[in-house]
Amino acid sequence: MSGVRIGCCGFSVSRKKYYEFFDVVEIQQTFYDIPKIELARKWRDEAPHGFEFTIKAWQLITHPSSSPTYKRLKRELPKDKLKNYGFFKPTDEVFSAWDETREFARALGARIIVFQCPASFKPTSENKKNLENFFNSIERDEFIFAWEARGDWCPDEIKELCQKLNLIDCVDPFKRREEAGEITYWRLHGKTGYRYKYSDEELSELLNWVNEKSSNAGFYVMFNNTEMWDDARRFKELTKNRRKI
Repeated sequence: MSGVRIGCCGFSVSRKKYYEFFDVVEIQQTFYDIPKIELARKWRDEAPHGFEFTIKAWQLITHPSSSPTYKRLKRELPKDKLKNYGFFKPTDEVFSAWDETREFARALGARIIVFQCPASFKPTSENKKNLENFFNSIERDEFIFAWEARGDWCPDEIKELCQKLNLIDCVDPFKRREEAGEITYWRLHGKTGYRYKYSDEELSELLNWVNEKSSNAGFYVMFNNTEMWDDARRFKELTKNRRKI
């Protein structure tokens, strides 16, 4: 199972303990608010050699200010500018949020940045235009961008945009399969929601899917459910004990 990285969306236990079991983590704090750069440097310095960080892009880029997730935003936003946030709008506020996201990712040494959209980001012509404008305008540097579309998007629409904008189609494999991207990036949210524990049978099925695709340029299996710590460890142990099918 070389080349497959398994981890959690967030440090579900102490960082020291986490580093003992996994070689990748997806940072979630960056979605709610961008921490101080010093924290990125601290995490990078304390992590073992070869450990990889990925991050979730700031919600000010992807989510409108009406999103309940803004309750966890620590800084206060100008009330007269609230309409300028989210949905990849071509505003100074969105591009400023990207600049902070990029700065934190660079300090952390993160290569992959996940842009998760709310279900309310529908496949309208305006949203598609905003998406294209955003990814065609920002500096890509050495980053790899993963787009997690949710809601009413059809696979063909997602494939077309990912190919046009050089994005990874980030998916939960229990819901659908990715349409584009040399690197596979799976985020497992629980089959019935966040409060979920995967069964042994489901993890075995997941392993079969991994084995079918493990020749890709890169492969990430990231758990994002209440039992992520235990499920990710069980899945990693399963990959060690079972020969490739």
